[in-house]
Amino acid sequence: MINHKDLKPSDLNRPDEQLVKVEELMPLPRPYDKPGMEPDFMEVKPAWREKYCTSLDGFVAIDTLTRPKSKEEEEEFVRKFLSGLEKLFTDANNGMRQPLMLSFEYCAKCDTCSNACHIYEGSGNNELYRPIFRVEALRKIYKKYFTTSGKLLGGLVGADLEATWESIARLGESAYRCNLCRRCAQTCPLGLDNGIMAKEIRKIFSMEMGIAPSPIHKKGTENQLKTGSSTGLTKPAFLDIVEFLEEEMDEKFGLKIKFPIDKKGADILLMHNAGEYRAWPENPIAFAILFEAAGIDWTISSEMMGYDSVNYGIWYDDAQAKKIALAQMKVAKDLGVRRVVQGECGHAHKAAAVSADRMAPGSDKVPVESFFPLLRDIVKSGAIKFDPSRNNFPVTLHDPCNVVRQMGIVMPQREVLHQLAPQFREMTPHGVDNYCCGGGSGFAIMHSQNFGDFLKKISARKKFAQILNAFQDTIEDPQIVKYICAPCSNCKGTMRDILEYYEATDKFNVQYGGLIELVVNAMADLKRPFFEFLEEE
Repeated sequence: MINHKDLKPSDLNRPDEQLVKVEELMPLPRPYDKPGMEPDFMEVKPAWREKYCTSLDGFVAIDTLTRPKSKEEEEEFVRKFLSGLEKLFTDANNGMRQPLMLSFEYCAKCDTCSNACHIYEGSGNNELYRPIFRVEALRKIYKKYFTTSGKLLGGLVGADLEATWESIARLGESAYRCNLCRRCAQTCPLGLDNGIMAKEIRKIFSMEMGIAPSPIHKKGTENQLKTGSSTGLTKPAFLDIVEFLEEEMDEKFGLKIKFPIDKKGADILLMHNAGEYRAWPENPIAFAILFEAAGIDWTISSEMMGYDSVNYGIWYDDAQAKKIALAQMKVAKDLGVRRVVQGECGHAHKAAAVSADRMAPGSDKVPVESFFPLLRDIVKSGAIKFDPSRNNFPVTLHDPCNVVRQMGIVMPQREVLHQLAPQFREMTPHGVDNYCCGGGSGFAIMHSQNFGDFLKKISARKKFAQILNAFQDTIEDPQIVKYICAPCSNCKGTMRDILEYYEATDKFNVQYGGLIELVVNAMADLKRPFFEFLEEE
């Protein structure tokens, strides 16, 4: 093991059992600046070292990347990786080749991206997590095997990283030390995108080598194509959940509202992340209550691929992403809706409104919109009476990367909060400059071996610090509710994990949830608080 400050991309070839260890983490704000407030890292088990690639930093993200049992398996592994690497820079990768080439060829190594990276900062500025580290490693391999200068001059032109099982496996693991949040691309003075490079490395592993983390592949895209949902939620189970939600609305709020299912020709097809139905059912309930009160012409779909808006393929596999995107678009087309509105899932926003737009033929497209502007318009229309005093507790806003930084939807949600949350305060920084929750690009659902520690102690560290800083005036008073508004399923999953890990809810009454729940909680005609944590007081 070497000091991370001395680490170089060519060190991926070193025979060390583990290249670096994360030890000097970024300090957390009060009250987590005291000893004993933070759990220790889980120790790496010997069995993991024998089976997986723990030799990068001790964490295991890719639970399907197992050590070869023979020399032949190792050689086949290397051959497939090099074949995939070569294809990245051909017409076979036409959709991504131009931005990929620009990022590959023109990086000035100014290191501006490192100062923008929450993982690099959260890790205590560990060299391994510089955004340019994995990109430089990829360059070295490409130069060595696919350029004339690299083949002839080797290390003299930077072609000094040999493609072995260990070096390639380490590179694959390093691609899952990036949330693909694109903050690096936003700050790059040349407009280059190191996030693309991480995603393309993942793509080689999945599309060429058949290797991807099972939570996003086998239990994710494959499960979705088989059952209709990445969660495995089938149509009969989905309909049972909807019926249960209707009963909940009646029992809790005296509202006899029916979800409009498979309504042909509706104005809006509302699509949720299926995780909302299973983990946060209050979210689709809130949509139903608000849409009913506002007189919206809407529907949800019970058809295969129509009730789960996620598309994990955009994180790691173009072929899987396209299959899901086209299937989801077909559901909307067959229903004859005028538009698709994405609910509180930032990942689904990008997958359906940006990525799918490039994948679907023009004749097959249905317009896809975000619910944020629609929600703002409903609140400001005056059609519903609101009582902001119902939300009179500290509220801060987390900006989901895919909605805000990558799609530019910044103000509608803030207009809502300024109107309905009297103690709203921004995180620092916020808007397009905000930091990823730490759970992006699959991390929020990847908990194999010890990877959950990487999420909660490193990739989400900067976000947890932002939350603590936003509530510094009340953080140590458990009598005061403090609410993180995180309007994204993936981000809420991360909030849930870090609040449990640091015991922030139990100790300091830090709560989390979406935006639409805050809106419904402020509805003047609602007979009781929408939030259960308010009733407990």
